[in-house]
Amino acid sequence: MYGFHGRILHVDLTTGELRVEIPEEAFYRKYMGGSALCLYYLLRDMPAGVDPFAAENVLAMAVGPMAGVPISGQSRLTVAAKSPLTGMVGDSQCGGYFPAELKFAGFDAVIIRGQARRPVYLWLHDGEAELRDASHLWDRVTGEVEDLIKEELGVKRLEVLQVGPAGENRVRFAAIMNMANRANGRTGMGAVMGSKRLKAIVATGSNRWKPKVAHPDRLKGMARWGAQHLDSSDAAGLALFGTAVVTVPQNKVGGLPTRNWQSGYFEGADQISGERMYEEILKKRDTCYGCVVRCKRVVEITDGRYQVHPRYGGPEYETLATFGAYCGVDDLEAIAYANQLCNMYGMDTISCGATIAWAMECFEVGLLTKEDTDGVELRFGNAEAMVQMVEKIAKREGFGHILAEGSARAAQLIGRGTEQFVVAVKGQEVPAHMPHLKRSLGLIYAVNPFGADHQSSEHDPAYVQYPERMATLDLKDPVAPKVLNGEKVTFAVRTQWLYSALDTVNVCQFVFGPAWQLYDALQLVEALNAITGWNVSLYELMEVGRRRLNLLRAFNAREGFGREADTLPKRFFKEALRGGKSDGIRLSEAELEQAKDVYYALNGWDVATGNPTRATLEGVGLAWVADRLGL
Repeated sequence: MYGFHGRILHVDLTTGELRVEIPEEAFYRKYMGGSALCLYYLLRDMPAGVDPFAAENVLAMAVGPMAGVPISGQSRLTVAAKSPLTGMVGDSQCGGYFPAELKFAGFDAVIIRGQARRPVYLWLHDGEAELRDASHLWDRVTGEVEDLIKEELGVKRLEVLQVGPAGENRVRFAAIMNMANRANGRTGMGAVMGSKRLKAIVATGSNRWKPKVAHPDRLKGMARWGAQHLDSSDAAGLALFGTAVVTVPQNKVGGLPTRNWQSGYFEGADQISGERMYEEILKKRDTCYGCVVRCKRVVEITDGRYQVHPRYGGPEYETLATFGAYCGVDDLEAIAYANQLCNMYGMDTISCGATIAWAMECFEVGLLTKEDTDGVELRFGNAEAMVQMVEKIAKREGFGHILAEGSARAAQLIGRGTEQFVVAVKGQEVPAHMPHLKRSLGLIYAVNPFGADHQSSEHDPAYVQYPERMATLDLKDPVAPKVLNGEKVTFAVRTQWLYSALDTVNVCQFVFGPAWQLYDALQLVEALNAITGWNVSLYELMEVGRRRLNLLRAFNAREGFGREADTLPKRFFKEALRGGKSDGIRLSEAELEQAKDVYYALNGWDVATGNPTRATLEGVGLAWVADRLGL
């Protein structure tokens, strides 16, 4: 078999049992890897209605067929489980070197069940697996843990996937970290891993386990093409300034969420821009395994109040926005330090920053007081208060214990009208791209099974800006970003299918995609076939994306969630934005409901419930799921 080892490791932490499953090639072609493969095991092996912190929650991790091969954008890992943040399906991706090293260690996926009696870590090496005691690693931050494990094992080239103290403390938006700066950030997968007392997974391999490629010369040609065309592609801006390149442009059009989404314009945007970071605190550009784009920021601050070590990377756009504009903070050094704290303790920067911004607005209007916040003056623009609260959340100290629940749950605990300021979908805080200016993105925020996510479809401007690439998906009638008609919903659905496939093949959406990325969708198909020796078409790839999306929706349907959960924050409908070029804009609830009707119909789901039908599940090869749902 090419691209895969045909080896999936099953780990029972309760009993300590380790066993290797050897699926047939047809299984891999159907589920491909990544997200869909993880979801197969969640739906097959996890009972309905389990508590996310119970031993019965299945924590699944998988790479795809391209992991570890010599081309950009392939070192990606998906982690899935029932989310402690939303109570629905959890799904999160990361890059770095660990995904490729997992493949080099001899495994395509790791499926984890049960709960250890004391902290352990899993060591994967040259096709072997063993559980080791991790009591000495508990309570330690990510950088320390990496050093201790490398010293203990005496292996220089190894990669560590781990939870920090935030995961141990079951912060509901805790992340799983690798390289101490790459995160499976969203949906609280770190809290699930921490609840299982699994501190880390350590992977190291050798040339023996490097994945075989069916047509290496074809793949080399594609890799060479990517390196030659990077500078002339629209991905070049990522290489220079990282994702932070969009900070100022977003602000200029009124699309930078500010002061907990009261506005789309932040007067301090220039102070937290990718350009300023590049000029003042950037130490170097880092990369994921084998990638020429090198978009990862590494910053260093050696003087002043907030000293930042390059080991912990640097802030991306979402982090600059959530700890910056969301909180009204224009102190770049404080934001970089908050990012470091999140990477040390293992937390999602989006949910962490957005939750603090929610608390700041509640404090500003008098719904929270110093008695609630441990004496912290939690006001917009107070950088020191923001930093203090990040650490309190990670340790679940004082008011941080409440905020560690996420803004939606915290508002339920506090009451007093604080609920009106929550900006979350399905309990997950909304990322820093505004549906007020990108209407199909708002639809995807609402319907996405694991909460608002900005990487689950293509953003609206791409339809106008990249007509030739959009035509590949049979999208040939460009529609302006602020329009949400039938054609725009079709755009949302088809690009969501493709993005869903990207998370199943498990490739980077900054390298492969339908619009501005280095490689287009047809080139992804070409690379996939060169690696596997298959004859996958773009249609089949899109079907893989549909299959994964139906698995996600089926999980939520089984847990009792459907159309009623597919909504947006009330603030988006009731309050108009203030300031900047988006001044006065608000969304229409009626428009969203009409768009949802079209969206469900295009997916073949029941319009009344928003859930997959038996006919649709059978059509994408998931009759067994329909049986489990009793359809």
